[in-house]
Amino acid sequence: MIPLGLYVHFPWCIKKCPYCDFNSHELDGDLAEEEYVATLLDDLRNDAPLFKRPIDSIFFGGGTPSLFSPQSFDQFLTEAQGLLPFNEKAEITLEVNPGALDTPHLDGYRQAGINRLSLGVQSFNGQHLKSLGRIHNLNDIARTIGAARSAGFENINFDLMHGLPNQNWADAKTDLMQAIAYEPEHISWYQLTLEPNTVFYRYPPVLPSEATLLEIYDKGMELLARHGYQRYEISAFCQSNRQSKHNLNYWRFGDYIGIGSGAHGKYTTGQKVFRTTKTRLPRDYLKDTNKKTTLVPGSELLLEYMINALRLVDGTNLRNFEDRTGLPRNAVVNFLQKAKDMGFIKDFTDEIVPTQKGLRFMDEALLLLD
Repeated sequence: MIPLGLYVHFPWCIKKCPYCDFNSHELDGDLAEEEYVATLLDDLRNDAPLFKRPIDSIFFGGGTPSLFSPQSFDQFLTEAQGLLPFNEKAEITLEVNPGALDTPHLDGYRQAGINRLSLGVQSFNGQHLKSLGRIHNLNDIARTIGAARSAGFENINFDLMHGLPNQNWADAKTDLMQAIAYEPEHISWYQLTLEPNTVFYRYPPVLPSEATLLEIYDKGMELLARHGYQRYEISAFCQSNRQSKHNLNYWRFGDYIGIGSGAHGKYTTGQKVFRTTKTRLPRDYLKDTNKKTTLVPGSELLLEYMINALRLVDGTNLRNFEDRTGLPRNAVVNFLQKAKDMGFIKDFTDEIVPTQKGLRFMDEALLLLD
């Protein structure tokens, strides 16, 4: 049975960050909270018949989900469990922006059933926060972390970026050391990239040189490992047994329901894989939750599977590839041989494990796909 996750998208932010290419929209007027939660539940009712198995993980992402009240999450989780059962140990994550949070709400989020937080810290350098367009400061970060621990959260992730405008290794090291000092169970440490349709793409900031980026990458990996953060994915590091179950399901090519404005989903029926897409603009989504469903052709499945699987330090195996894609293993052997010859993966029979070179240059490895 293929594992099942649920992704719930909240499209509003107080301010759009210049590097962000997610489906997020600056809040203009009142938050349509009650209407949006009711629409999310209608959306889930429409999709639930496709999935007749328990939900293993839920991720409330955005945008800024922490703009919504604990009562909204309590209502959603209570009614959602009546539509599809939750696994007894389901991981339920809420993304939190330290600059858009009423900290007393954290008690209510915990009581509603949320058991993991993902904090959009991004940096502990005030100047870098300003250059990234973030609305929070160092006091907001400290206040949010303290309130989260007081509310009983024992599974917290920090989103932290490197390769920031004019950043050097000393700056990046300070960010990492301050993050580690708070002892989060998980750190997502990823490089800033300039994505199309963003302000940074149109007006590029001055980014570090390749040599500086490489220094930050190599020394950052060593620092995280030295402090007990195990790397299990290209940009994901955790204390023992604290991997993100929800993200692991993506990377292992599991199924997931996607509800909310602009959300994407994936489901498998027999030997076929389908994608679902919801209406992108919030005002349109509130009027129409109908989804667009498309069959993923075999010619795209190989690439989609490898984009995910080769992110994992432990890789994958050919049985999982066959089970999740419906493709025969001989469809991927030619690629694997070329990737091995180029040093991107280790010797393979059944297991497919990337090398350190493969993790560093995954995009180049994927270019070997015919």
